[in-house]
Amino acid sequence: MAIRKFKPTTSTRRKTRLEDRSALSKVSGPKSLSIKKTQISGRNNQGKITIRHRGGGFKRRIRIVDFKREKFGITAKVVGFFFDPNRSANLALLQYADGEKRYIIAPRDLEVGKEIVSGEKVDVLVGNAMKIKNIPSGTVVHCVENDPGKGAKYARSAGQGIVVQGVDPTGKYIQLKMPSGEIRLVFGDSLATVGQVGNEDRLNVKLGKAGRKRNLGWRPVVRGMAMHAVEHPHGGGEGKGVIGGPAKDIWGNRVGVRTRKNRRTENMIIKRRRTKNRQFAKK
Repeated sequence: MAIRKFKPTTSTRRKTRLEDRSALSKVSGPKSLSIKKTQISGRNNQGKITIRHRGGGFKRRIRIVDFKREKFGITAKVVGFFFDPNRSANLALLQYADGEKRYIIAPRDLEVGKEIVSGEKVDVLVGNAMKIKNIPSGTVVHCVENDPGKGAKYARSAGQGIVVQGVDPTGKYIQLKMPSGEIRLVFGDSLATVGQVGNEDRLNVKLGKAGRKRNLGWRPVVRGMAMHAVEHPHGGGEGKGVIGGPAKDIWGNRVGVRTRKNRRTENMIIKRRRTKNRQFAKK
């Protein structure tokens, strides 16, 4: 999907870059495939702020997306493409041969009127879903399951794609190269959809003004150095003082320190997305 540019009538419009949604459907999708979404305010059930800088914004509805693709052997026709305010990727509306309609993440190069299908082993065409052990090496896939039958977990955002590298020596797992550069293993019976996620130009979007950010539900952020010492570890001092030590968040935790401690899946990672950075290593 392309990016819209504007005539530089002001300094803001000169730098603004927005998504071109001319190819998307002008009407809203089936209301039965969406549910009401409560307002995002960053507060818990006690009314206390647990996530800072959230609140306001446009009202939204949650689109029910089919991440499992369990309708094996039933062909589906692409009816149209729709915008989803809750994610960076667009949605494709499928009309199955039995009359049911479902949303899926819209892959790149998928067109209206095409027929796609899911199954244990189907043709390697864009939009088809199959078990990843039956997908040839070198194929780009998205919406990959971590556990078979539990729905897609990997590569669901705009422009994402995973490269299938081949079968693990044990024969039980498939080796994947993630968008981050990490190489990991997943079960061979996990489902994956052929192709790359569409709307790959999303990363070039520049909102241009604060109002658009507020419409997305984000409120202003105040720098820690501009606060009093009792409000933030960076606060206090005369004038523009220095932080004095490593950067910290409002609760005093160091910023930039890796927090991943999921030892249960450590053996599934063959190559990490980055080497250890001594700058952030714990002393």
